[in-house]
Amino acid sequence: MTETRHAAPAGFQHGITAAQARIVVDETLAKGRALGLAPLTVVVLDAGGQLKAALREDGASLLRTDIAWGKAFGAMALGFGSRELARRSQSMTGFMNALSDLAGGRAVPVPGGVLVRAADGAVLGAVGVSGDASDKDEVCAVAGVHAAGLTPDTGDAA
Repeated sequence: MTETRHAAPAGFQHGITAAQARIVVDETLAKGRALGLAPLTVVVLDAGGQLKAALREDGASLLRTDIAWGKAFGAMALGFGSRELARRSQSMTGFMNALSDLAGGRAVPVPGGVLVRAADGAVLGAVGVSGDASDKDEVCAVAGVHAAGLTPDTGDAA
């Protein structure tokens, strides 16, 4: 079957493209398999914080989609990777409680939520990964973003 390509429709620009989001998902999961990690779930949000792509591997536990979404959402909500959000949650509990209330409990302050940036630094979206230890989830997210030719922002200085 031949795939037909159409020009992108005019109108709203949402940052990360569907094609880029598919690469992020596929390569994030491939990294997890290469590392022998537990089954992962990947969520990609666009620049407006809306779902662009998501995939839950076979065997991933029940809340992994919500956790991955929360990692990506937290990064988008505050404009930095969830590694920095995790650091702030340690020292700014009052702020984190307020953020949780404002976000309806959707911001998850642990590593694994990575902002996706263009070469010029513009935020195109975010990816969240859940399934293994948070640090390992983050490694996979970074690999997926790099594979799409984009720049990951974990919240740590480069």
